[in-house]
Amino acid sequence: MNIAKAKKALRKLAKQKNVSEGTIRREIEIAIAEAMKSPEPQAQAFWKSIPHAGERPSPEEVVAYIADIAKG
Repeated sequence: MNIAKAKKALRKLAKQKNVSEGTIRREIEIAIAEAMKSPEPQAQAFWKSIPHAGERPSPEEVVAYIADIAKG
C-alpha cells in the first residue's frame, strides 16, 4: 500500500466512524507514541523498520507499512 492509499483508508475510516480525519490521525498518533515507548527490543526494531520522513512515522506511513506486511 502506498501513502495515498493509506490516506484514503483513513478518510474512509473517519467517514465510517462519523468523526473527522483529524480525530482519526490524532488517535493513531497517540497509539504510535505510546507503542514507541516500549523498551522491548522487538518493538524498537519494528518501529525503526518503518520508513518515515519525520521524527516518527506518520499514521499514513504506519498504515501503509502494516498493510504491506499483511500482504506478505
